[in-house]
Amino acid sequence: MTDLSFDPDDDAAVRRVLLERRAEIEALVSGSKAARDAVELDQSRVGRLSRIDAIQAQEMALETDRRRTLQLQRIGSALKRLEAGEYGTCVRCGEEIDPARLTLDPAATICMDCAES
Repeated sequence: MTDLSFDPDDDAAVRRVLLERRAEIEALVSGSKAARDAVELDQSRVGRLSRIDAIQAQEMALETDRRRTLQLQRIGSALKRLEAGEYGTCVRCGEEIDPARLTLDPAATICMDCAES
């Protein structure tokens, strides 16, 4: 698990945290491939309730994978903003994002005022 204690004003620390999170998520994605595989629908091998459970588990795994993909995209975007010197600036209003918010979510793109509106 990524260490959340870092200084959001320290570009090297931000980059390290973002890269660590990306590696963690990529490992989770690759490790959950079997859960996303197609469900066996052979009625002679698996009972109806077992198939329903398997389909539900597959759907949950697909949704989890979708959310992880979005997290990876957000991390990639944060790394690009960091390289461009725009990290920590709200993409909506241009104001600085509170360092406490960035510590909790290093991939945050908007400030709290914009998030609440």
